[in-house]
Amino acid sequence: MTSSAKPKSGKRFDSPEQETFLNLWRTYDCLKALEDELFSSYQLSAQQYNALRLLRSVHPASMQTLALGKRLISRGPDTTRMLDRLEQRQLIVRERRSENRRVVEIAITTQGLALLDEMTKTVREMHERQLGHLSRTEQQDLITLLKRIREPHEDASCDWLDE
Repeated sequence: MTSSAKPKSGKRFDSPEQETFLNLWRTYDCLKALEDELFSSYQLSAQQYNALRLLRSVHPASMQTLALGKRLISRGPDTTRMLDRLEQRQLIVRERRSENRRVVEIAITTQGLALLDEMTKTVREMHERQLGHLSRTEQQDLITLLKRIREPHEDASCDWLDE
């Protein structure tokens, strides 16, 4: 059998669920490539950008590290290292509470706010390139379907996605 030959069964997928999942994965990969290109030009990861956005939403207040971690789109084990890199670039500040040294508060800095302001137009343009070919109705239908897909798999810490 040559490498271009199809499996004998003629089936490309084991199930409709597998086809759906692989299409979601492929779509994510296509959209992520545009995102990676944009954020790398600012020496940021998508996760770092998301953290800065979340901190801007509470500015001038701060947010506890655990609260930030729960609100991040992707939760990874390297949140501390991600915050270290943002702090090294002076985009955030971290402070330990004197009454409880285990609690760390994070706030966005003036430099962090300026970077987000600088990025606003290019981020909007990226989202337009990613999804602008869909009508508003199609976008809303997709949002509804994606929420429905996630529903049985998410815990209460992701409730903010419905805000």
